[in-house]
Amino acid sequence: MTKSFAKVILLTMTTAMAAHSSVTKAAFGNTPDGTAVDIYTLKAEGIEAQVMTYGARVVSIKTPDRDGKMTKIVLGYSALDGYLEDKSYLGAIVGRYGNRIAFGKFSIDGQEHQVTINDGPNSLHGGKVGFDKLIWKAREVADGVEMTLVSKDGDQGYPGTLTAHVRYTVHHGALRIDYNMSSDKPTVVNLTNHSYFNLSGDSKKTILDDVLTLPADKFTPVDAGLIPTGELAAVEGTPFDFRKATVIGSRINEDNQQLKYGLGYDLNWVLRGENGVVKTAGQVYDPISGRVMTVTTTEPGVQFYSGNHLDGTKAGKAQEGFEKNTALCLETQHFPDSPNHPSFPSTVLRPGETRHSTTTFTFTTHAR
Repeated sequence: MTKSFAKVILLTMTTAMAAHSSVTKAAFGNTPDGTAVDIYTLKAEGIEAQVMTYGARVVSIKTPDRDGKMTKIVLGYSALDGYLEDKSYLGAIVGRYGNRIAFGKFSIDGQEHQVTINDGPNSLHGGKVGFDKLIWKAREVADGVEMTLVSKDGDQGYPGTLTAHVRYTVHHGALRIDYNMSSDKPTVVNLTNHSYFNLSGDSKKTILDDVLTLPADKFTPVDAGLIPTGELAAVEGTPFDFRKATVIGSRINEDNQQLKYGLGYDLNWVLRGENGVVKTAGQVYDPISGRVMTVTTTEPGVQFYSGNHLDGTKAGKAQEGFEKNTALCLETQHFPDSPNHPSFPSTVLRPGETRHSTTTFTFTTHAR
């Protein structure tokens, strides 16, 4: 074998190894009842993500800026105790029903169900003890980790024993989340991930100068309790028109009742394309770092939340906190309060069915 040929083989092997993803597991502390919490670190070309078993939460995502510097781009705490005190659902899988259900009531096949109330008169993100506060079982899979949770019949008032599998995988600068859900009784389910993104990598900097695109012609207006009215309203001529790339802070303080209700952006946008088909949910560009995040999903909607209720509250021994508008969420989902709006895409899951959805966060950069 010639030396040059050997170098080619070595280079090919090195390149293949560099492109290969890796998964490692470590302890991340214990809950007050002594339950161990593990954290998994997923690495692939252009991305490193950490996910823990408490709430199946994304603890960290690191991606390179336009100069190649890897920085953490999601809000998170340095230790488990911060998450145990957290009230903002940082990085969590929220459920059994992400977003709001009016008065915590809904009917399936004529039978009314009452779930726990935790947001004024309404139920938010699964109720008082949602999936974000539970320990998920984890197993390593190719390129990532799969989290599993079994929610018993009657959990928070929801009917049916629900089995949820949430798989996180990384590849080529992207984090993909696959959801699979089944139930032994008719129930409603709407899972999403509640990561808070700050593409600058500086959690003290606001996201108001970021540029957002949402390919949606309509949104679902809400009442004072942030419950949808049932209308699908046109974004045309409103502060909610992000069909063209728009600076987030350019209209956030306009005299608009929907903005006042949410204290900023906190609404569901109706995505173009069929439910169950992959489509673009949004794109965010941070001009300073050059980072671009593109979100694709099979879900029919996306909740754009501009971090309006972050108020600097300190959590954990490290006393870490985050200020208003220092991050944004793009939560791919079915619409809020869908069980009480027959015209919305249905969130009912019946025995014998398996619901699957996929959301991918892809990270790239723009040159200066």
